[in-house]
Amino acid sequence: MQLKPVDKVTEISPADFKKNYYETMKPLVITGLAKQWPAYKKWDWDFFIDVVGQKEVGVYNNIKSDSYTPINTADAYMMFGDYLKKVKEGPLDLRIFLFNIFQHAPQLNEDFTWPDEYMKGFVKKYPMLFVGGEGAITHMHFDIDMSHILHTQFIGKKRVLLFPFEEQYKLYRKPWEVLSLANYAHYSEHFDYDNFPAVKLAKGYEVILEHGDTLFMPAGYWHHMEYIESGFAMSLRAMQKGLGGKLNGVWKLFGMRGIDTLMKKTSPSWWYHYKKGKLMDLAKKELKKSNIAK
Repeated sequence: MQLKPVDKVTEISPADFKKNYYETMKPLVITGLAKQWPAYKKWDWDFFIDVVGQKEVGVYNNIKSDSYTPINTADAYMMFGDYLKKVKEGPLDLRIFLFNIFQHAPQLNEDFTWPDEYMKGFVKKYPMLFVGGEGAITHMHFDIDMSHILHTQFIGKKRVLLFPFEEQYKLYRKPWEVLSLANYAHYSEHFDYDNFPAVKLAKGYEVILEHGDTLFMPAGYWHHMEYIESGFAMSLRAMQKGLGGKLNGVWKLFGMRGIDTLMKKTSPSWWYHYKKGKLMDLAKKELKKSNIAK
């Protein structure tokens, strides 16, 4: 992996943000944006336990899903408050993602401000909460709806690995899926380059998010996250401004995923081997292009 740090600013004008990051599809961390929100000091474990503790949620472990399993299938269910109490106690390889806590506690919408000055197209019905215990991992993927994301970390630290969408074949993307076949868990200590050599060519970014940091993830960016400490984050999603970007997201969400789910149910073994062969061929082409360039 060829990694460089994500740019960080305390604040940035909307014009500079659009010119240097939004239009160029380059990630950015804004450290001062969320510090203006009541949520910055107000939201913590006990607050959420009191407000939405009785809601049942799906939780996900660190086991990387196989090629036979439909995406987003929860590993277990528990009360949100019970889960947060476990997170507080110490390391826990369980996480929650895409939890619309605001449907259950609409008053939370008053604790932050939508940053419309930076981009249009925010899906304001669906601000989403992401929670993870120390040691939890979100495996390498890109968001299926192809939206731009403003991802704000509350409490704890999280290591984030980012790649532009165009690096997909070097990352061993599974055809018809948003996931990589390779396992990037603890990549900073060890990565299996023997079986996934094209990853050496992938050009991306690395950053550690802390309390109050807001990460701009351009549409389609691949991301892998590791919870250094227990924490939670909120994502605000904005659809791409062009019609092509919107249609791409709709196709992936309703067309691509539906076909993949159907094939996993009807011809799982054939589908798995077909996709694995395809992604390996694409990775080999990336390696060959690199050798030619040299």
